[in-house]
Amino acid sequence: MLSTMQDGSLSIGNLLRHGSRTHAASEIRTWTGTGVRRSTFAEVGRDSARLANALRGLGVTGDERVGTFMWNNAEHMVAYCAIPSMGAVLHTLNIRLFPDQLVYIVNHAEDRVVLVDGTLAPLLAKQLPAMPTVEHVIVTGGDASVLEAPSGVEVHSYDDLLAAQPDVFDWPDVDERSAAAMCYTSGTTGDPKGVVYSHRSIWLHSTQVCMSDGMCLAQEDTALAIVPMFHAMSWGLPYAALMVGASLVMPDRFLQPGPIAELLAAERPTFAAAVPAIWQGLLQHLEANPQDISHLREVVVGGSAAPPSLMHAFDENYGVPVLHAWGMTETSPLGSVARPPAGTTGKERWAYRYTQGRFPAAVHARLVGEGGAELPWDNEAVGELEVRGPWIAESYYGDADPEKFHNGWLRTGDVGTISPDGFLTLTDRTKDVIKSGGEWISSVALENHVMSHPAVVEAAVIGVPDEKWDERPLVAVVLAEGQQVTGRELRDFLADKVARWQLPEHWTFIDEVPKTSVGKFDKKRLRTSHSQGELDISSV
Repeated sequence: MLSTMQDGSLSIGNLLRHGSRTHAASEIRTWTGTGVRRSTFAEVGRDSARLANALRGLGVTGDERVGTFMWNNAEHMVAYCAIPSMGAVLHTLNIRLFPDQLVYIVNHAEDRVVLVDGTLAPLLAKQLPAMPTVEHVIVTGGDASVLEAPSGVEVHSYDDLLAAQPDVFDWPDVDERSAAAMCYTSGTTGDPKGVVYSHRSIWLHSTQVCMSDGMCLAQEDTALAIVPMFHAMSWGLPYAALMVGASLVMPDRFLQPGPIAELLAAERPTFAAAVPAIWQGLLQHLEANPQDISHLREVVVGGSAAPPSLMHAFDENYGVPVLHAWGMTETSPLGSVARPPAGTTGKERWAYRYTQGRFPAAVHARLVGEGGAELPWDNEAVGELEVRGPWIAESYYGDADPEKFHNGWLRTGDVGTISPDGFLTLTDRTKDVIKSGGEWISSVALENHVMSHPAVVEAAVIGVPDEKWDERPLVAVVLAEGQQVTGRELRDFLADKVARWQLPEHWTFIDEVPKTSVGKFDKKRLRTSHSQGELDISSV
């Protein structure tokens, strides 16, 4: 029996029409370093129409890819809206990629137009000669003359281009299953991989961001989107804000702890999202420069697990709960959020908060052990996490990669357990887990324990070769300013926290843990530094 319900299109164009009309007064606030530039959703809708008209005039007529090399700001939000709504494909370019990787993804996606922030134009200009598909560059927030383009590439001023356009556009009826946006993985183990999001997947993902078991984004929220718009669609915040009318605060290029603290004081957002490294830096700043941040009802962290010590510090000292979420570029990215079950209190509640969260109805998950056997959800069996669902990729763009996708499931590369009530606890990445004497050691667990020491700011653990045990953990430690502690003292500190055979013998003290382009610990670089003898290692 067929249903008699209407079949409306879940397109970004329809989302834009809704947000710019129904929530016309909601705002995009872009931090300038001293204050904010305010753009209402109605103005975003108007500028989206102008940008769409301009792109049509530049020859974007179908699903051509339009790149953005930009910070989080109002102009980037306009691109988020205009490009998919007109039927083209938004391609967010990671501004922190190595130059050869940036060139690779632009060429692989065949971007025809690139929007670039004026402060980033010199970086893009150096690579343009190696990007033969790029025909037009549009410079936002600055003088277009700062960009020296090779022959055959036209450079335009964003402001001048939009000023010449009408502020209405005949938005097409776009198939909801067609491509709306694409984002490439950070490429830490090879060439970056392209993930293509459909209009439908973005729409469904946006509803989950707003749901009570998601990020709970609501109309009364003012959300500080520190997580970059070039990384996994800023965790879905831009489109979710359009859906419910939440105002967005964009930090632009001011991402250091001091400016973030000023922005918090000036705009008093109710919600914020960023990787743990951002909050670690802010915590140090607040300890030296106290201020009230209790206006934040919640902070969501992802990309890597937040140390429990960081979560307790924000909760107990500032009244701000830090909430774990898990996801990846391939999952749009929201996969799970660690909201404890109703009725839990005290240590039980904290135990749930330490996890990576509970899977929502749309995300199906399983654990797979050696030999491909599916493992039980008993909070004990450890296996690789595989997921599937309506906002999870089934392949990479132009790369089937059967090792990553098989039998309709995405192999995440994450290792962990799942509780009977569906809470995920990650213990490692498949490439980072340490096998010592036939037993597994979780690098994540060791890192969290080391970072609970008051003298430690960051700690990253890698496995290093050992003649007797195959591998043993090496701990790279970053100390807080003015603090001193030895490897022996840290090992003693761990003595009652982990099994004796897991206690690390090898320690190195470094100025900073290397990070990937999206703020995760880059253990590949640590391993390279170790193999090349660049680390000063003490054994205890």
